[in-house]
Amino acid sequence: MESRVTALPKLFIGIDIHKRSWKIHCSTDLFAGKSFTMPPEPEKLYEYVQKHFPDHQVSTAYEAGCCGYSAHRSFKSYGWESLVVNPADIYRKGKARYTKTDRIDAQLISRELKDGRLEGITVPDIEREELRSLFRRRNELVKDLRRIKSVIKMQLLYFGVKVPAEFDNDHWSHDFRHWVDSQEFNYPTARETMASKMRTFRFIDKELRDISSQLRAYCRKHFKKDYYLLRSIPGIGGIVAVGILSELGDLRRFSNLKHLAG
Repeated sequence: MESRVTALPKLFIGIDIHKRSWKIHCSTDLFAGKSFTMPPEPEKLYEYVQKHFPDHQVSTAYEAGCCGYSAHRSFKSYGWESLVVNPADIYRKGKARYTKTDRIDAQLISRELKDGRLEGITVPDIEREELRSLFRRRNELVKDLRRIKSVIKMQLLYFGVKVPAEFDNDHWSHDFRHWVDSQEFNYPTARETMASKMRTFRFIDKELRDISSQLRAYCRKHFKKDYYLLRSIPGIGGIVAVGILSELGDLRRFSNLKHLAG
């Protein structure tokens, strides 16, 4: 009687990804497998799988983190199934809740992947990921601007300079900036202290305005339909629309508000 292969054997790879090395745990649908360490290069893992598991259907998973999605995209290009998962979604039992090592993490990911209990996060396409990087850079600048404003006002307070009531608010008008520039101190060192901090403030302020303009211009050009659709909603301005597009992408993929909140 002629035998036929009706299903490919399956390989489940759990990966604990770091900058300098990856901890790998490979298991099949029949065997628990083994753990090993390898360089952080997807092509090395591909070569290993081709050598030792050439006829297997491969699934991989790793935790979302600082290493991004480049490995995930490489695995997908090899024809493998790949998940990037939220670390909080990986079930830990017993001592695994309190003992955390790279080897244990790789084994847990491989086990959960094999048992079908993992659900991957939504991986953005490269365009949206890079748009998001610029939007998050803007958020960094907002924090930096808030901090330097606080530093300047604290320095004025330290020197006993009282800010006039009309300027004592969060909005820094050009008149207020000129007022800070015009302050006189006993020695030039204090004046240079304030001048240096004001230069920092003006640099951050300009960077923030420039990046905000670039974000709006990019979305008007490349996400025109959705950008203006979001802008048509009362209360949503240009930057909020950019934030929604960069962080959430196409809202049509959410069936309801509960799905969005989840």
